[in-house]
Amino acid sequence: MSAARPRFLLAIPVFNEASTLVQVTRAAAAHIGEILVVDDGSTDATPELLATLPLSVLRHRTNLGYGRSLRDAFAFAASSGAEWVITMDCDAQHEPEEIPCFIERLAKGDVDVVSGSRYLQAEARGDDAPEDRRRINSRVTALINQRLKLSLTDAFCGFKAYRVAALATLRLDVTGYEFPLQFWVQAAAHGLRIAEVPVQRIYLDPNRSFGAALDDPAHRLACYTEVFEREMSRCTDLLSVRSDPCHRPATWCASPRG
Repeated sequence: MSAARPRFLLAIPVFNEASTLVQVTRAAAAHIGEILVVDDGSTDATPELLATLPLSVLRHRTNLGYGRSLRDAFAFAASSGAEWVITMDCDAQHEPEEIPCFIERLAKGDVDVVSGSRYLQAEARGDDAPEDRRRINSRVTALINQRLKLSLTDAFCGFKAYRVAALATLRLDVTGYEFPLQFWVQAAAHGLRIAEVPVQRIYLDPNRSFGAALDDPAHRLACYTEVFEREMSRCTDLLSVRSDPCHRPATWCASPRG
């Protein structure tokens, strides 16, 4: 008797994505069977469109933030019995056709997190990354690698796959776009096995807003750094244990396309 195939859930956080919602979810459905959309308090036609689509929906009455949407998606994945949760954005800057690349990498069975990287291949579609976003990504990625002994090339890509059982070991509470900073620290502290796969670098709207003060690059960098340092302090003991050669640290493996 063959082993049961692992269950995959695709989770898509959305906020006012009526213009791309149907296009993205229909394209994704060709590559994965179960889709969850977390509607983070949309005020456009997103809720009405979601009511017409054959997928699961979690809805926040008000906008609670990107990190909160991901955390709710993780909780849904755990309660539904999914083994893996893949996350992607709904602004047409992630290619649904690349979902099988994540599933293929997961099939090797040696990782807990597969993170998309927009910088493992040279090609970019549309406008390249806005200068301030690329600069901040580069600076924060270097900080993470130096302090956590990782070899990431893209700390902020939202196209990822997570082993649901591994997520259960983490204590995530960040609600906003600072979420990746907390996640990477805890992933390292708990010894999660990390790989990267290349994904297309697509920037269709270089003026897309983070919202409120995060649109200011200096404030955004300061906020990211503050969350990172706070989480490093919270995880000091675990990180110290992981640095002991008798314990397994977080590991990584870049996986460029052949």
